[in-house]
Amino acid sequence: MERQDNRQADQLRPIGFQTGIAPHATASVLVNFGNTKVICAVTIEDDVPRWMKAQRVEGGWITAEYSMLPYSTLDRKRRDITAGKLDGRSSEIQRLIGRSLRAAVDLSKLGSRTIWIDCDVLQADGGTRTASITGSSVALAIALNKLVAEGKLAESPMKKLVGAVSVGILEGEPLLDLCYVEDKDAEVDMNLVMTDSGEFVEVQGSGEEAVFTAEQMAQMLALGKKGLQEIAELQRQAIAAADVPDPEKLVELRNFFQTSK
Repeated sequence: MERQDNRQADQLRPIGFQTGIAPHATASVLVNFGNTKVICAVTIEDDVPRWMKAQRVEGGWITAEYSMLPYSTLDRKRRDITAGKLDGRSSEIQRLIGRSLRAAVDLSKLGSRTIWIDCDVLQADGGTRTASITGSSVALAIALNKLVAEGKLAESPMKKLVGAVSVGILEGEPLLDLCYVEDKDAEVDMNLVMTDSGEFVEVQGSGEEAVFTAEQMAQMLALGKKGLQEIAELQRQAIAAADVPDPEKLVELRNFFQTSK
C-alpha cells in the first residue's frame, strides 16, 4: 500500500532534536517525529516527595507531566485546567513517560532530588507519547551530564537511553511510526518502549475493533526494534552535540556571583 507521506513500511518519519529550547530548564529538547513536535524540559529540585521521606526510601525520584497545547490539533483542544481535572488520556501518558524514564536511571545514585519532566505538545500528528518519551530521554541525559559537570554527581546515574515508537497494521500491512491519518484508521495500534540495548520497557498494543495474529505481532515487534535502533543512534548524536558547560567555566561563574553579592 502507498503511505500517506510516501514512506516505506519500515521507514521512520524524519526525526530531529533541537536542544536548549527552554533556557530556564536544566535541559530541554524540541523533538519532532515528522509533523509531531513536542518540547521536553527537565527541571531538578533538591528534594524528594513526602512519601519517600515517610517510607525512608533512599535516592531520588523522576516524574512527568504531559499536555497538549490548545492549538496542537486541528480543532482547538480545551486546556485541562478549564475542565478542573486532568483528562484520562493525559494522565495515562504522563505515567507512561515517568515509568519509562525511571527504568533507565539508577534512582539510588540520584541523591535526594526530584526530576520533573514536562512534555508539551506543540503540534500533534500521531505518536505524541512516543515522541515525548524519546525526547525526554535525551533531555534527561543532558541534564544529568550537567550535574556531573557541576560536580554535584560523581557519575551519571542514567544507565541506558530509552526510546519509543509506534507500529500498527493498516489494510493488513504492518507499518512503522504511524502518522495521525494512519493511526486513526489502523486495525491494530501498538506502542513500543525500549532501551538502546534492545530491552523492552513497555509494550502497549490493542486491536481497534479487530484482532491480530502472533505472526503479525512478531512482524510489528521486528519493525519497532529496527526503528528504535535508528532512533537510539539519533539520540546519542543529539546528546553528544549538546552544549554541556565546562566545569572550569562553572566554577568561574559561581565565584563571580559570590563576589558580586
